[in-house]
Amino acid sequence: MEEYYLICEDSLEGIFSGVYQAYLQKCPLERVHLIAGEEENYRLFAVYKRCESSREHAEKVGRTLKRELGEEGYYRICRTLASYEADKAEAVFRTIVMALHRKTGGKILEDLKDPYIRRVFELDRTVGNETHSHIEFIRFRELADGVLYAQISPKNHILTFLMPHFTDRFPLENFVIHDIGRNLFAVHPAEREYVMVSGQEEWKLPDTFSEGEEKYSELFTEFFHTIAIKERTNSELQRGMLPVRYRKYMTEFNRGNTGNTANK
Repeated sequence: MEEYYLICEDSLEGIFSGVYQAYLQKCPLERVHLIAGEEENYRLFAVYKRCESSREHAEKVGRTLKRELGEEGYYRICRTLASYEADKAEAVFRTIVMALHRKTGGKILEDLKDPYIRRVFELDRTVGNETHSHIEFIRFRELADGVLYAQISPKNHILTFLMPHFTDRFPLENFVIHDIGRNLFAVHPAEREYVMVSGQEEWKLPDTFSEGEEKYSELFTEFFHTIAIKERTNSELQRGMLPVRYRKYMTEFNRGNTGNTANK
């Protein structure tokens, strides 16, 4: 019998819309699959259908998940969908199907014997760990106009999970966090809610920083390099605690570089 594949936009709204459409298909759910983004390897004897994103449908699915899984379970599903892995949509869809069938609430996410639920657990944990790491390692720099600016290049789409922390931490500051890889900006005006802005063109970081930023960046970098004890250097341990991929946008690892790193 034919298998049905719904190709959804790779976003929370897109995948939730796909879940909604899957339940409208006139065939058993076991034969319906979700794909986030473009499919590279089409299968024989399968039917492919593009699923249009719908805010209304996505909100209905979201309300159902909050009711069935609770706020924490819903949050974990959302965090799973922030993963860059290609199988996230299918794992979440199968987990939702089982959750609605078993009616065990958020406890369904503890059934790690099931391969799909275990996959949701793995992806959720990975996204959560990367979010936590960026909270620890992110570095803001003050531009000449006083705006605090930070660059990140995460594997997963974690910007929306980072912003609540920094909004609470810096409520009176104008700051921007720029996801370089996705060309996505989280903009926080002082004393207001943040907004997400997608850059249509490659954006260049201004070459001018505030006088204080130049001074303290130099002092901090010099402190970082002078306080180290050469005889006790343990590069392997340092990489374990601070992976190399996080260092590109960290002040202390860019000695002498105060210019634009957005396009490097």
